[in-house]
Amino acid sequence: MFEYKLIHQDKNCSARRGQFSTTRGILELPTFMPVGTRGSVKGVEIRQLEETGSQIILGNTYHLMVRPGEDIVEELGGLHQFCGWNHPILTDSGGFQLYSLAQLTKIDEQGAIFRSHIDGRKMELSPERSVAIQESLGSDIAMVLDHVVALPNDRDIVEDAMERTIRWAKRCQTAHRRSNQTQFAIVQGGLEVDLRRRCATALTELNFNGYAIGGLSVGEKPEEMYRCLDQTVPFLPENKPRYLMGVGRPEDLLEGVRRGVDMFDCVMPTRNGRNAMAFTDQGPMKLRNAQYERDSRPLEENCSCPACQRSRAYLRHLFMTGEMLGPILLTLHNITYYQRLMQRTREAIENDAFLEFYQDCFACWNHLSF
Repeated sequence: MFEYKLIHQDKNCSARRGQFSTTRGILELPTFMPVGTRGSVKGVEIRQLEETGSQIILGNTYHLMVRPGEDIVEELGGLHQFCGWNHPILTDSGGFQLYSLAQLTKIDEQGAIFRSHIDGRKMELSPERSVAIQESLGSDIAMVLDHVVALPNDRDIVEDAMERTIRWAKRCQTAHRRSNQTQFAIVQGGLEVDLRRRCATALTELNFNGYAIGGLSVGEKPEEMYRCLDQTVPFLPENKPRYLMGVGRPEDLLEGVRRGVDMFDCVMPTRNGRNAMAFTDQGPMKLRNAQYERDSRPLEENCSCPACQRSRAYLRHLFMTGEMLGPILLTLHNITYYQRLMQRTREAIENDAFLEFYQDCFACWNHLSF
């Protein structure tokens, strides 16, 4: 049911074109997953999201546990029925939220005890509880609960969290019951490449259906992240999907693909869209800038999204006047741009032309920082 198929690997690098079968369809890889943390990609209706070319979305265990509660979602038919998305859904385990809400959280071997960021009530999240919540939500791909720590950090702290992540992965695997849901493990180890390799090796022995690389894109330099990928991806199974969590600058997606990564997610295209930044083949465009006040051109000539049916001047006007349509249109454009980038990536790999495509993209982006 859940199976990875390698269609083609580029002869010039580690970029690979694959497919991953789920109960709700086949994912064409590499792919980008828009983030729908609370069961909604902000400002985007489901049919619009489908038109962007998105194949799978991401939901979050912690946030859905807090509101409305996994029991309510299950009672109403599961997350797919609840939000109206009939394609695959991946749910994060809540591990990153325990990191991001560290001041409200206490972690020990059993799990985490924390205070809700909404009303302060005391809550618990253990590996077993995370599995049970995700099974109630009914996602297609569930992530194991991992222990994420801030970077940079003392090696002893990073190693302790990495070892705990392995132990928690085993507990998640033991607790898993749902046959129409699969689990992905998460590799931790901070910026210590030997710890990353050790974690990847230990998790591979547990034979999960997919493997994620977590705990990156948390403030470290891109070069440090790429170094960790170089030393981690080769230790992951070739016959399973590889997922780089929370990483989403366009150049980072291509850097990950070049190293053999298959799946990505990030809030960047949606969050930046809500804040008047559009991603384009020529680099990022900040539409509040005065230079667009009388610009009658579309964002991009080759994009069919709703935003590109309007002028840059009109889109700027929407943001300058606080009209809610502006964030909606740019969110749709950015997701469409990411999906088009992934589609072109898949085509380039199939033609053994990924490195040429990679170089062309960076040349067009002018090496600007997103």
